[in-house]
Amino acid sequence: MTKGEETRQKIIELAAPLFNQLGYAGCSMQDIMAATGLEKGGLYRHFSSKEELAEEAFRYSVSRVMNLRWDGVDEVEGAVEQVQFMVRRFVEVRSTIPGGCPVMNTAIEADDGNPVLRKLAREALQQWKQKIATIVEAGIERKEIKADVEPRRIANSVIAALEGAQMISRLEGSSEAMHDAKAMLDTFLTGLRPATKRR
Repeated sequence: MTKGEETRQKIIELAAPLFNQLGYAGCSMQDIMAATGLEKGGLYRHFSSKEELAEEAFRYSVSRVMNLRWDGVDEVEGAVEQVQFMVRRFVEVRSTIPGGCPVMNTAIEADDGNPVLRKLAREALQQWKQKIATIVEAGIERKEIKADVEPRRIANSVIAALEGAQMISRLEGSSEAMHDAKAMLDTFLTGLRPATKRR
């Protein structure tokens, strides 16, 4: 990695928490200059615009968060257990990117104002949904999950419960809603097993 590439990556890493906490509109170039110690010209040497930096910061944040949520899932046996593992990681392991879930934050802020960031958030959500759906599909094939289960519906339900619980927890300043969602999802996911395999 060249010196210029290292500097660019460092800017992304320092800007990512700012965009995630303040949002695209709320994060100024002055905020980024203060965090990086660079002048505006130094920033624009590596990024053509604030939007380009925001896009790269979002990709970085999502990559870090997804890796954290899914780290170790391949060592878990059983489809239901794998999804429960992801849920547990979401609830119990604190994100390395301050400000909560970058997908939810960006989706809410960019819904009306920034089509590029909205597209990136939608793609990240689709990737998350696909990972869950693929696990459920494999579980159906191995007869670990009932044949009439719809993988897309499970993915949507799990993500909606977790993101909604995170929003409530942040508003209330308590992790109670997150733990309630985990308990509810554990029961829900256990119910996906054929009756002979429930435990």
